Amino acid sequence: MAHKILLVEDDPCFGSVLKSYLELSEYEVTLCVNGNEGLEAFRKDRYDICLLDVMMPQMDGFTLGKKIREIAPAIPFVYITAKSLKEDMKLGYTIGADDYIIKPFDSEMLILKIKAILARCEGEIEEPKPKFIQLGQFLFNTELRTITKDEKVTKLTPKEAHLLEMLYEYRDRLLHRDKALTEIWGTNDYFTARSMDVYITKLRKYFRDDEKIKIDNIHGSGFRLIIEE
Repeated sequence: MAHKILLVEDDPCFGSVLKSYLELSEYEVTLCVNGNEGLEAFRKDRYDICLLDVMMPQMDGFTLGKKIREIAPAIPFVYITAKSLKEDMKLGYTIGADDYIIKPFDSEMLILKIKAILARCEGEIEEPKPKFIQLGQFLFNTELRTITKDEKVTKLTPKEAHLLEMLYEYRDRLLHRDKALTEIWGTNDYFTARSMDVYITKLRKYFRDDEKIKIDNIHGSGFRLIIEE
């Protein structure tokens, strides 16, 4: 499966050329033309790496990088910019950028850097999933597959627990139907899709006493878990 890249670049010509080049290198690329659009795209989907311009309208790349880090602390991202000021580079690395590339640059070198970053990230040991997850007023025990509120314990089925874990992993972002069906049910057809709808309804009922927990249906795409502060 091709790695997915979020490219946020406000220069339409440069962005289009770079997107095409990355796609020729067998990457799946989403191109956004400003920071707000880039943040919205990141919330709706899952990416393997982000390429961010610094000077952009509506939201600059540094602010976007911070917001991306808040949502997904482990996601690698690279700044691609014409600004070569030392202070800007220091700020980019302080935010957590994996690299800072100055325009103009060698496109082949960019591909090599992307490959190296992705290989490093995929080679890192995955952190163990937390045993306890706080969901509003509920405590989710992933090991025992229980949710607890006010000493009331509800036991979840394996599929319910797996689905809830995936929703939490993608919280505030879109969990695509296809991904959930393939990972949990092992197939994606009409009957399994209807089955997942039933499980979503069950999860909503479990959390109906907490108005701050919502599982939104994104029509035709999937679901999104929202936990209000």
